[in-house]
Amino acid sequence: MKRRWPLAVALCLLGRPGLAEPVAVDLELVIAVDVSYSMEPEELGVQRAGYVEAFRSPEVITALRGGPLGKIAVTYVEWGGKAVQVMPWTLLYDARTAREFAEALERQPMRRIGFTSISNTLAVGRTLFQTSPFRSSRRVIDISGDGPNNAGAPAPLARNNTVAQGITIDGLPIMLRSAPDTASIPDLDVYYRECVIGGPGSFLLKVKHIDEFAAAILAKLVIEISGLEVSQQAETRVSPIQYGQPYNCFIGEELQERAIGR
Repeated sequence: MKRRWPLAVALCLLGRPGLAEPVAVDLELVIAVDVSYSMEPEELGVQRAGYVEAFRSPEVITALRGGPLGKIAVTYVEWGGKAVQVMPWTLLYDARTAREFAEALERQPMRRIGFTSISNTLAVGRTLFQTSPFRSSRRVIDISGDGPNNAGAPAPLARNNTVAQGITIDGLPIMLRSAPDTASIPDLDVYYRECVIGGPGSFLLKVKHIDEFAAAILAKLVIEISGLEVSQQAETRVSPIQYGQPYNCFIGEELQERAIGR
């Protein structure tokens, strides 16, 4: 009979010093979710619920079991001016482990973090891959956010450093406001495309209404886990973005400077 370890026990075993060899998986995925103060409490709740339900869905289970090894490793990070690892690296290989991950995530308290540092979040993501007890040929940071970078290093610099390490960055720009405030921009999807995402197969899916959260999160996770080409609804960026583009990737820092100067 195949032994089925509870999730907590499996995580403990993976962290034992005696296990020198990393566990091979089809994908290592860092989910980085915006919890900055520009996100309304309702939006935070719907966003969290979207990820919880996605990992309970048959679509995600089918995707994770469809890889050559039939297993993936996931960690969940919440970020603003800094990034906090909410869920440790977790091995998912069937409906039970995915459901346990969803239930553990659902129990986590909601938090809010000031400022918006995409660059710090990408730096934390790189560190998480370096310390991961897993190994895979595909490493992805899946980052959602409702505003441009306004703290830490410039986003394109962090993006380029991340892509140079063989890590793909996908984006979920959250564009719910009909009128931008002092820290947001109306073309956040363009900002993410030009300044944030990168690497082979990278893509973004934007959310323009709160009711679109769940479907966008599910679609994005299925694409990332399955490794399939993105659908026509997604916007793609299949190679690292170079400096010299006409888009102003410092717009977030400029907005922050103006707010301080008032």
